[in-house]
Amino acid sequence: MRAEDVFAGLNDEQRAAVEAVTGPVCILAGAGSGKTTTITRRIANQVLTSTFAPTEILAVTFTDKAAGEMRARLQRLGAHGVQARTFHSAALAQLRYFLGDELGQILPSKALTLQPIRRSLPPPYKFRPLGDLASEIEWAKNRRLTPDTYAASLDGHEPPIPPDLMVSVFRRYEAQKESQGRVDFEDLLELAIRLYDENQAAADTFRARYRAFTVDEYQDVNLLQQSLLERWLGGRDELCVVGDDYQAIYSFTGATPDYLLRMQGRTFRLEENYRSTPEILELANRLVPKLGGSEKVLRATRASGEEPVLRLCEDTEAEVASIVANIAAFHREGVPYEEMAVLYRINSRSEEFEEALAEAGIPYQVRGGAFLVRPGARGMIRALRGATARIDVAEIVRQTAKAQGLTPTLPEGIGDEELTRQGDLARFVRLAEGFGDGTVGDFLADLQNRFGEESTGRGVNLLTYHRAKGLEFEVVFLPRLEEGELPFKRSRTPEARAEERRLLYVGMTRAKSHLELTWSGAPSRFIAELGIETPGADPTVLTALKAWRLERARKDEVPAFVVFHDTTLEEIARRRPHELWELAKVSGVGPTKLERYGAEVILALASSGGASSSSDPAPT
Repeated sequence: MRAEDVFAGLNDEQRAAVEAVTGPVCILAGAGSGKTTTITRRIANQVLTSTFAPTEILAVTFTDKAAGEMRARLQRLGAHGVQARTFHSAALAQLRYFLGDELGQILPSKALTLQPIRRSLPPPYKFRPLGDLASEIEWAKNRRLTPDTYAASLDGHEPPIPPDLMVSVFRRYEAQKESQGRVDFEDLLELAIRLYDENQAAADTFRARYRAFTVDEYQDVNLLQQSLLERWLGGRDELCVVGDDYQAIYSFTGATPDYLLRMQGRTFRLEENYRSTPEILELANRLVPKLGGSEKVLRATRASGEEPVLRLCEDTEAEVASIVANIAAFHREGVPYEEMAVLYRINSRSEEFEEALAEAGIPYQVRGGAFLVRPGARGMIRALRGATARIDVAEIVRQTAKAQGLTPTLPEGIGDEELTRQGDLARFVRLAEGFGDGTVGDFLADLQNRFGEESTGRGVNLLTYHRAKGLEFEVVFLPRLEEGELPFKRSRTPEARAEERRLLYVGMTRAKSHLELTWSGAPSRFIAELGIETPGADPTVLTALKAWRLERARKDEVPAFVVFHDTTLEEIARRRPHELWELAKVSGVGPTKLERYGAEVILALASSGGASSSSDPAPT
């Protein structure tokens, strides 16, 4: 190993961090600032200076891919023998070393264990996706909660099903797992904690082996992982952590940036960005005053490029069409499809882009599951397989979707996965209604032809903001920047809305050369925080619409949100449609609500003096 290799190409901030070979050290690394380079070089320098032997160092990160990348870089630098693992992989190796066959079989997925438990739930909860129930159990176990302590520790958190039912599911899941002699991934960390708490000889053996620790993505650590890290350290301070509280977007797993922000020791800030153009960073940095935490203002090292595009679209269809057209234009200019990405808040938003890209003959890949492989569509395909009726395919699909749990009115507070599943079921019905002649089998074949092309794993990237973290693309599109979408409608607390802002920041900083932000409904409050003026809802018109909604809700004996959500009314007040076809373009006004309430809404607008045939200008 050579010193010139360890320090080659480092900026002053990176070099200072690499030279700090003893802990405690905190590296606050902004997006695109070369954090992996910095921590791998620091580990290499720990070995080069003989501060620690390679076998005395344990580096921990959150994904197998990141751990593999770290190992590969350390190998190239000549730091052979350093262990780089995920938390779960490290815990598993330690448990196998100390416990051997006593560990038990590892449960590859919670789904199979939860499936019979879910079936026993009363309607409509028996239709909840297994992923929602599994995620809730992980939420609890990452906070070190048990079935006995879960309900008392919710503190405003909303489970996917009523708390008493969720306690029952959690308890039965744990009992079933124990009776089978199995452990899940959270158990690996809890068992390792218990091992070092109860077996001093094991703790002494481990601590004699590993003397220095590096933790990547420290803003994503949860209580369970932090508790294990503290057992590893055993009161020592040879710890280097790296992270960015501006990219803390996984609170739903129990992660918190608090451990990063409270870290004591020498602190180094990496703010030179090697990814994005100055124009993209200037726009992203406008969010910094409201991001809180430890301030980091990214500085560009790349040459100047295009100004980001912020644009109001006429409606969702026009927004999708413009993005698809721009993708084709960038590709003609030489940008590979794989270097372009469309980011969205929830998985179900991929469908409209899947359909439009397929019709345009543009290849795409859906990270995290395309329409046909997600639970809603999979359940429909299984239920419809073998049906041969040629008459009224749409009606068969409608009845099947209803049997799968499709509900005309979504209850408040449902989880993202159930929201996606409901959206997929409704999409399935809409596609069937537009199919035409043929059998159910023909309809399913048509769906495969239209939406099955992404299986090649090549093409334009369609993915959520959460899955985009850690990735980068030449061209990034951020559609649907609207109230209720980002920030998401379930983000009611200041903390939840702050995380939604960080999601936008993460999305914007994925772009290297071109960034486009668009919306067609009521613009997100974050658009204003970026310094972009947008036309707002007329207060007089909005008041009149809310008065009409209250009266109609009382007449129908339903909650007001069942008639229209606030965001929908705000968008109606902003657009002030004067005909039904214009009202139909407002997000949240589907065919059923248009038929039921459309004429009354137009009348309420006219009575308030708010109906207008003029369109609002798009911001520049």
